[in-house]
Amino acid sequence: QVRLVESGGGLVHTGGSLKLSCAASGSIRSINTMGWHRQAPGKQRELVAIMTGGGSTNYLESAKGRFTISRDNAKNTVYLQMNSLKPEDTAVYYCYAEIYTSAISTGPYAYWGQGTQVTVSS
Repeated sequence: QVRLVESGGGLVHTGGSLKLSCAASGSIRSINTMGWHRQAPGKQRELVAIMTGGGSTNYLESAKGRFTISRDNAKNTVYLQMNSLKPEDTAVYYCYAEIYTSAISTGPYAYWGQGTQVTVSS
């Protein structure tokens, strides 16, 4: 069984910073892409930032220059450093990972964390 556990959300003022962390644990053989999506009230879930196993990244246009994704493959952990936060960044942020597990010969399969709330006050 695989789990993704996020941490680091909270309440900040406009212009503030937060760093989200997501650690994958369980029967993991390897991890391809890891990243972050978010969902604001009344809106669809959207991709914020992802990083492939090879280190390529992709960002939501509005996050470019403000957010930085990184990962520690030895710890199966992905991070999202968020600077210059705006009220429109308020959302539940979900960790995402494409994982090959020890229990299943095929894959990779997508796993999601439980979400962490980020609130930016104006």
